[in-house]
Amino acid sequence: MSSNPSPSSPSSLQCSHRHIFSSETTRTKEEGEKEKVVNNLNKARIACLQLITTDSKEENIKTMQRNIEEATSSSSSSVDILVLPEMWNCPYGNEYFAKFAEEIGKGECFLALQTIAREKQIVLFGGSIPTRDERNRLYNSCYIFDSDGTLIGTHHKLHLFDVDIPGGITFFESKTLTAGKAVTIVNTKDFGKFGVGICFDLRFPEYARCCALEGCLGMIYPGAFNTVTGPLHWELLQRCRAVDNQMFVATCSPARVEGASYQAHGYSSIYGPFGEKLNDKELEEKPGIVYADLDFTQVNKRRVAMPLKRKLTETYVLEK
Repeated sequence: MSSNPSPSSPSSLQCSHRHIFSSETTRTKEEGEKEKVVNNLNKARIACLQLITTDSKEENIKTMQRNIEEATSSSSSSVDILVLPEMWNCPYGNEYFAKFAEEIGKGECFLALQTIAREKQIVLFGGSIPTRDERNRLYNSCYIFDSDGTLIGTHHKLHLFDVDIPGGITFFESKTLTAGKAVTIVNTKDFGKFGVGICFDLRFPEYARCCALEGCLGMIYPGAFNTVTGPLHWELLQRCRAVDNQMFVATCSPARVEGASYQAHGYSSIYGPFGEKLNDKELEEKPGIVYADLDFTQVNKRRVAMPLKRKLTETYVLEK
């Protein structure tokens, strides 16, 4: 990689603190220092919400709130970490992104997510919604809130979904969206570090490896794979990221809407650091909630037993 990466080229990003932390935390310096000495909890209950989306933002917000209430009100166990799907506030399509976009860090979706994280005391990976910056550029963005409602990160989708598969699917996010420029790692006060990507980011192993090398316990990917690539690639890519980096991987898809212009694959899933599937159920393409119990001590155990976590440059040299 270049030592002076181009600001417009995601492929030139380096695994360094300068690029990794796109966090927008509002904690004070004193609070940050205090966090360093807090013992992270070893176990967590995670829930991925596979939601139906409509062409009404108001209805989509209500659906999100209703499902989170269900996930966090279960009498059998409490949820610590919650993940929403990609583009949960609007149908997935270039024709919808500008109409449903909110100013970055503002808007009714942002406020609804922040309120839920604070009131339910959960770590909330807010799926993604279309956002707009001060120059009117649109992004595919994921907000991450800690259990006190603090915004600890905003990830703008780094690798846009631009594909043309003959006889399959043609879609170009770049017609409306702008690519992000940073790898996103968030440091939760109770559980430690997680890397965050959106959908097509899942296809890039270097992204997850960068996060693993920075001490992440897992990767969180809101994603809306389609019915062309999903059946072959969705599960495979998740297991590869989990096994390659010996970390947890959670993905959250929207549910499939029959008759919609874009057909989501569904199958939201959670995998462990040995590639094992942890779902309590299979949602397939239908709406619902999938749960899993995460034991974070398994990450270190797997990495000690089979030491793969190292920089590739320390292992291989290409002779030219």
